[in-house]
Amino acid sequence: MAAALATGALPPPSGAATSFHRKAPGGGGGRGRWAALPGTRPSVRHGQLLLSSGLPSLDCVLGGGLAVGTLLLIEEDTYGIYSNILFKHFLAEGIVCGHNLFIASAKEEPADILKELPSPFLNTSVSAVEEEAAAMKGKQDSQESMKIAWRYQNIPKLEVTQMTSSNFGHYFDLSKPLASELIQNVGWHGFFLPEETTLCPDINSCNMASGYTRLLHSIQKVIYQEGFDGSIPQKKQRNILRIGIQSLGSVLWGDDICCNENPQNIHSLTRFLYALRGLLRTSLSAGIITIPSHLIQNKAIMERVTNLSDMVVGLESFIGSERETNPLYKDYHGLIHIRQIPRLNSLNCNVSDTKDLAFRLRRKLFVIERLHLPPDLSDTVSRTSKQDLAESTKLLSSGCSAMAIGKKHLDF
Repeated sequence: MAAALATGALPPPSGAATSFHRKAPGGGGGRGRWAALPGTRPSVRHGQLLLSSGLPSLDCVLGGGLAVGTLLLIEEDTYGIYSNILFKHFLAEGIVCGHNLFIASAKEEPADILKELPSPFLNTSVSAVEEEAAAMKGKQDSQESMKIAWRYQNIPKLEVTQMTSSNFGHYFDLSKPLASELIQNVGWHGFFLPEETTLCPDINSCNMASGYTRLLHSIQKVIYQEGFDGSIPQKKQRNILRIGIQSLGSVLWGDDICCNENPQNIHSLTRFLYALRGLLRTSLSAGIITIPSHLIQNKAIMERVTNLSDMVVGLESFIGSERETNPLYKDYHGLIHIRQIPRLNSLNCNVSDTKDLAFRLRRKLFVIERLHLPPDLSDTVSRTSKQDLAESTKLLSSGCSAMAIGKKHLDF
């Protein structure tokens, strides 16, 4: 009987774990206790439950997605254009997956943010994305044929269609708003700071800005009353809460870290993030925060904020900079810097081998790709620079000829 089981001739008894069946992290004979949660999947690397950020290419860089109970920090670009796009992708992915949302902002009403969310490519997401990418690539090839060495022609890129074989994550059409029927079917909570300041009485700040205190109490109320902490059973099937906070730390939140190098409440933001991270760790929730890091005067505050976040992604836009008119970056709109990736249940973090990332805003898609710059040996190099290069080569060869023991050229 044992030999038959070892060879796989007879099926093992139900619930038994054999060498041919890997036991899931949650148990239950291959189906973990979180397997029924919509829009999630367990990580193969560390077994943590993951959800998509709304951009499959960003999920690939972050190690497969956002782990439940973690916080993603987005360092805003100069004008906050592209960071707002990532923010809306995160919320739109939650609506498509049926997750609950908590949207907090000090400059836009949450209802208006929901109306501006992009529409998903339903049922034809893969084909639509591939068609859009092929059309854009053909347009670029027709406009200009680059003269580069043959060895650079087949360099692999981190295309937006890299994870099309997986059903995890969706692609969104930025030219179409999200259908109102999808928004009505999903439960969401909003926090608009001007309304909360008017309606709610003044709360003891506890050495924290009053806006942060109201926001923290509102998040805590939703987590505890809706049962996302597991203390009480949820009304429906167990679900995920996506928390999105827009432009945290700006002047609109009543904080002065963007105005003074030595602000009055220097620890208000870090204390809020410390408390928020504790709520996320003990609940079925995940959060995304955008912060205008380029406006924060004291860099020590930004370092503390980075240490209190699990994942940190910085956006560098080319708008208003020299790279906007540089022909080397004409195909891109900015750079993406992966500042920090968490170590979940392991000593090493799952870091992507791609370091140089850039993004571009197409007609319908927000694309993250590997940055490829053309080689500098092209016809655009001036004759004077070529002559200078030739003269420096002659000086180098003449200077090293003494070391070569009479040889005119070096042999390596």
